[in-house]
Amino acid sequence: MPEPKPAIERMLPYHPPTGNRDGMLRLDFNENTLGCPPHVLNALSDALSGDLLATYPDYKMARQQLADFFDVKEAQLLLSNGTDEAIQLLVNTFVGPDDEVVVLCPTYAMYRFYAEIAGADVREVFYQDRPGSEPYERVLQVDVTDILAKVSERTRAIFLPNPNNPTGSTISMETILEVLHAAPQCCVLVDEAYFDFWGVTALPLIEQNENLFVSRTFSKAYGLAGVRFGCLMSHAKNITNMRKAQSPYSVNALSMVAVLAAIQDRAWIDEYSNQVRLGSELLERELQKHCYPYWKSHANFILFDAGDQAEALLERSRAAGVLIRDRRHDLPCALRVTAGPSDQMERFVRVLEEVR
Repeated sequence: MPEPKPAIERMLPYHPPTGNRDGMLRLDFNENTLGCPPHVLNALSDALSGDLLATYPDYKMARQQLADFFDVKEAQLLLSNGTDEAIQLLVNTFVGPDDEVVVLCPTYAMYRFYAEIAGADVREVFYQDRPGSEPYERVLQVDVTDILAKVSERTRAIFLPNPNNPTGSTISMETILEVLHAAPQCCVLVDEAYFDFWGVTALPLIEQNENLFVSRTFSKAYGLAGVRFGCLMSHAKNITNMRKAQSPYSVNALSMVAVLAAIQDRAWIDEYSNQVRLGSELLERELQKHCYPYWKSHANFILFDAGDQAEALLERSRAAGVLIRDRRHDLPCALRVTAGPSDQMERFVRVLEEVR
């Protein structure tokens, strides 16, 4: 029987808990809780044809339109099959066996996943838990000195999600610049998957910082998690090298149709993001009311400390048709709830009231 390479043999399998979600209120995966925008469905219906499905996709028009949308040059943009592929391409292009990568902890699992496949050593920087400004509010922060303390001559990549999942924490542009300048040999990825809920971006820093990479996804605010489409922006030379490592047709034609339609209606996204903000505020008030400590979030979810009621909340939520995410493997007693419009949040609040 063929033997896997040692890096694969050492890894634990990743099992995303995505089963049995049909007909449920999806507050577990940080997706758009209203679904795909109607104008995207119309565009897909209009574009669907035998020729479209029988022809290999042409990326030229999509690259230029998305470069214009993000206000970067076409040569600075890479299209990817979700931002997972963008992370994988960055690692495949710049990180080798016995190199090091730096990740925050807790954070998105795919940074470690692709680094371990490459045979790299993963160095963790832990968030510091501090009191917030409101009752029961906590804040998870990471200090730049802690990040730089993990950087060595072997470090090739530093992953800085902004905001971070599952904590909702953010990193200042000053911190990002300090890391860029202190570690010029490192690829510094600022993952902006939740940009649409916060509105702060590192994209303007690309021109002057050749080791900066910025990723965006259409899986969250845009409601397109199922089509798997992301973008990575960086210095043109970095993008050229990453395209060498990319399968020539990894992004499919239907996903391009969906995304190009989605970016034509920014008002729809802004309205949804506003509903998420109102839903988040409602959820914060209810967590305070029921004495659950929570961590301040700038994304479309809230992580909270459920104490000894975590298991009961998970079970009662599912029984009520509401899915939330168990994050106790990241922080003791932690559960995460995706924020949506207020009426959806009220369904989860009823579960809180029943269990409390």
